[in-house]
Amino acid sequence: MNLEEYFKRIGFHGSYEKLDLETLKLIHKQHIMSIPFENLSIHCGERIVMDLEVIFNKIVRSGRGGWCLENNFLFGWVLREMGYNTTTLGSKVFNSILNVFGPLESHLINKVVIDGKAYIADVSFGVSSQVREPLELISGKDQPQAAGVFRLIENEDIWVLEKTGRKPEVVNPEFAKSSLVNRKETKQIYCFTLVPREADHFFDKSHTLQTDPSSLFTNKSICSLQTPTGFRALIGWTYSEVTYKPEEGVDVLDMRDIPDEEIEQILMEKFNIKLQNKLKP
Repeated sequence: MNLEEYFKRIGFHGSYEKLDLETLKLIHKQHIMSIPFENLSIHCGERIVMDLEVIFNKIVRSGRGGWCLENNFLFGWVLREMGYNTTTLGSKVFNSILNVFGPLESHLINKVVIDGKAYIADVSFGVSSQVREPLELISGKDQPQAAGVFRLIENEDIWVLEKTGRKPEVVNPEFAKSSLVNRKETKQIYCFTLVPREADHFFDKSHTLQTDPSSLFTNKSICSLQTPTGFRALIGWTYSEVTYKPEEGVDVLDMRDIPDEEIEQILMEKFNIKLQNKLKP
């Protein structure tokens, strides 16, 4: 494992001698534009393990993506190798159906301290909740980004990440009522504390997420990648290209269903992913 291979994978060619915020922002953005958020291994009969070398080989050398326990674990390693003051944290994802935060710290994020200021780096939430660059760890401050306005709110040592977005404009009438379309203007994404976590804190969670029949990840095959103007996603058989139009106050969603025989082609053309085993969406 070495940094040069990782930088080549994300297309970063700059200097990383200065451990400043600008370098962190650039690497963060390059990661989400180059490496998909995806859980396809689960739907290819493969096991996802929290082993850095396995993750490095999968994402960096084999050109795959990963879910947060892989992407953010890898990103934390990158930041530490570079010399950043980095701490692993765990967070509980908001369940919009039950309207509560999940019981498990199933989402891994990284806290980075630069010149006495703390930031939350998260390169792997995917779709419309993905931050483009690290968020300053300051309560109540609006932090506008491409996807909308993100906010971190502290309440008795618990931090909540929320986002205010734009109205969805669905191009295809047959998807107007799709459950994949977020219609809530302001939504909570996850909550966390600043208690440091080690990798083994997530071992049980990783197993549960990929085996529990009620887990989102066993129920949906997901692949998403951020683009300069929005993001693209393949969820099940539904492919979406989302274009952010802040000047018009909308996000334009172009959605269509993909037949089985075209899934591999879409993964290669739109996400640059070639799977070793057969995907069952």
